[in-house]
Amino acid sequence: MTDPAPVLPARRADVLPPAPVSPDVVVPAPDADLTRLLTAFRLFQAQHARALDHESVANGLGPTDARFLFHLAAADGEGITPKQAGAHLELSTGAMTSLIDRLERRGHLERRPNPTDRRSILLHLTPSGVAVAETIGARWVDAFRQVVPPGERAALAAVLDEVGSALARRA
Repeated sequence: MTDPAPVLPARRADVLPPAPVSPDVVVPAPDADLTRLLTAFRLFQAQHARALDHESVANGLGPTDARFLFHLAAADGEGITPKQAGAHLELSTGAMTSLIDRLERRGHLERRPNPTDRRSILLHLTPSGVAVAETIGARWVDAFRQVVPPGERAALAAVLDEVGSALARRA
């Protein structure tokens, strides 16, 4: 007679029931937070463009005119050359000349001799140009003031600077 096959002890997994799974737990897809961030950024860009269009029209300007006034306002009174402005706005020389002429006729900017290069000029905001830039910019100041707590503004500015730098490195 042969011995019956030995009975092996049950493995622990065979004894324990499967772990319960909560139906309320949703495991996010990888990078779901990044997808949400990019969606929010795209919506922000669209709202920014709409607000810029609205504020520009309300002040008798085009969006490129307003972008240029903001850029010039950021020069802190130092002035910039038309070539620098054209590079920033990605405009041709002819388009930049038309923009400068238009804003000069409206009294928002003036051409001054460049003290370091007698062959070129520097563009400066007039008091009228400063006032328009501040009026249009007030919409963004109000929005950031309403939404971003004071203690988080420096961190947000740093993040935006870093994202901008990362994009510039890829250009």
